[in-house]
Amino acid sequence: MSNDQNPAQPHIRPDLGHIPAYVPGKAAAGALKIASNEMSQPPLPSVSKAIADVLAAAPSSPNRYPDMGAVALRTRIGQSLGLPMEQVAVGCGSSALCLQLVQATCEADDEVVFPWRSFEAYPILSRIAGAIPMPVALNAEGRNDLRGLAAAVSERTRLIFVCNPNNPTGTTITREAFEEFMAAVPPQVVVALDEAYIELIDEDTRATTPLADVLVHMYPNLVGLRTFSKVYGLAGLRVGYMFGAQRLVEAVNKVAIPFSVNSVAQAAAIASLDAQEELAVRIKEVRDQRVRVTTAINTATGRDTVLPGSQANFVWIDESRVADLSPLLADATVATTSDLGAYLAQRDILIRCFAGEGGRITITTDAEATQLLQALGLDS
Repeated sequence: MSNDQNPAQPHIRPDLGHIPAYVPGKAAAGALKIASNEMSQPPLPSVSKAIADVLAAAPSSPNRYPDMGAVALRTRIGQSLGLPMEQVAVGCGSSALCLQLVQATCEADDEVVFPWRSFEAYPILSRIAGAIPMPVALNAEGRNDLRGLAAAVSERTRLIFVCNPNNPTGTTITREAFEEFMAAVPPQVVVALDEAYIELIDEDTRATTPLADVLVHMYPNLVGLRTFSKVYGLAGLRVGYMFGAQRLVEAVNKVAIPFSVNSVAQAAAIASLDAQEELAVRIKEVRDQRVRVTTAINTATGRDTVLPGSQANFVWIDESRVADLSPLLADATVATTSDLGAYLAQRDILIRCFAGEGGRITITTDAEATQLLQALGLDS
């Protein structure tokens, strides 16, 4: 009898064997890590000061529990969205809120529909909560197939994730297509518009893509998910937020771990929302560098679709396009994503490889973009 079948062994859920481990971006001492969509810069200057201040303040000392309701933070987020505090939930990163959404909406063997490839945690979090993950392939342009997502809805579907901009392809959807999609989704099915990178879209795209803070007023079954982990540079403090109908927010809060968002994270998030001028400078640099990297690689290869246009702080190269980089490399040939990852790793640059699918390369500063381009045989 195996240990798994031995009643003398502590019981562990048998379905955990079907849950893949979340794979973080690789890191190595001295290497440029552009595999995790982190900002290479620290928190914004005024936010760094707020962090230092809260650590120095006795009432917020680490020996005290944080405000479990995160009232000040939820109120400030609500102000930025034009919503009352009661329609905002905060969590330990938006990924925690994704899990809470599954827990709040799904019972055993209910279904969670999501695009694929997309945020790696969607199928994992679905399984953790006992739900069945239902991936729907992206379309030929690497975008969410909204009609496909709607068609995948069954009588067991309780939740749909829509990642916009999509991670890892960086693509967006149009508001017109999203409204058509929402009209096709039954009103009892919750739709989560995951906007982890929404601050990084350019102004032209902002005018044509769905924005959760605008649309939650129209759809009682829609929630928005955002985070302070990306452009705000607070990935290590773990704070994200969800907003939508009060009934959905209350349900998500019921399954939250008490005191999950610490005092430092709450203060840093509030300070981040108050630092929009500083944030605008950072956003411009990311936008400029993703255009620079995309243009340089596409121009050098002579193919304008080696890197599709991205609206996030990363670019995506499909497996089918990796070989186009080979002529740029004086001393190597790359045919697969794994080849490209190994080539760059030898030059102390770490990217996120999805073997057989493609590679995601985080874009942040001028200096890091220069290092990447030089490794690819480009000086611009």
